[in-house]
Amino acid sequence: MTTLAKSLADGGVVAWRNLLNVRRNPDWLMSATVQPIMFVLLFAYVFGGAIADAGNTAAYREYLIAGIFAQTVAFNSAFTVVGFANDLQKGIIDRFRSLPMSRLAVVLGRTTSDLVISVLALIVMSVCGLLVGWQINTGFGEAALGYLVMLLFAWALSWVGAFIGLLARSVEVAQSAGLIWLFPVSFISAAFVPLQSLPGPLEAFATWNPFTAVIHATRELFGNTMLGAAESGGWPIEHAAPYAVLSCVAIIAVFAPLSVARYRRVASK
Repeated sequence: MTTLAKSLADGGVVAWRNLLNVRRNPDWLMSATVQPIMFVLLFAYVFGGAIADAGNTAAYREYLIAGIFAQTVAFNSAFTVVGFANDLQKGIIDRFRSLPMSRLAVVLGRTTSDLVISVLALIVMSVCGLLVGWQINTGFGEAALGYLVMLLFAWALSWVGAFIGLLARSVEVAQSAGLIWLFPVSFISAAFVPLQSLPGPLEAFATWNPFTAVIHATRELFGNTMLGAAESGGWPIEHAAPYAVLSCVAIIAVFAPLSVARYRRVASK
């Protein structure tokens, strides 16, 4: 068996172990599913009327869902952070070190299992979105591509979460570190309001923010661009899908090696 094949096989075993652990800790699933439902309902019914133009709340609900998708899968990367910190604190990483398995497998298994949780969260949010008036206005192929872009983004941020989790010294630190950086980058984007509504410097940041690219690409693939049709921001907006994919690939290219290197360092202690 080649090294890559062995790493993938070992990663699958670790991913299954992590999913079994989620089954024993259902509060993780509750966080991954209840929180997005709350955000959908809050922004659709509580804040939507104030944010959207008068009489245009239905369009805002369609505009909103892709933003909620992106924010939720991003916040799910906190599970990767806490999962690694928990394994380090309980000595699970030391046990993995004693096994004849690839170093990549442990990190790959964690990011893959958390990707499965993101799939479940997207299913729950899609159903909730349909109930509040959201719909996909394109064909099956484009809709499938929209979900794939969102899942690629989720997987990319899981690698960031893996690196942070391996740096954290305790579960308590990991819980804060895993979320604190996500709030500004998720809210300073086109997730909840059109770009042109942001002040100049924030608009410039939001335009090049990978969150905005992923969200705008998903809206285009779902056909939910009516409210954001007037958005302009140059190349990142005009080529949202390529920029979103390139951003995700770049994040993985940077943080996957960093995470594996960090894992080797903590596993060798």
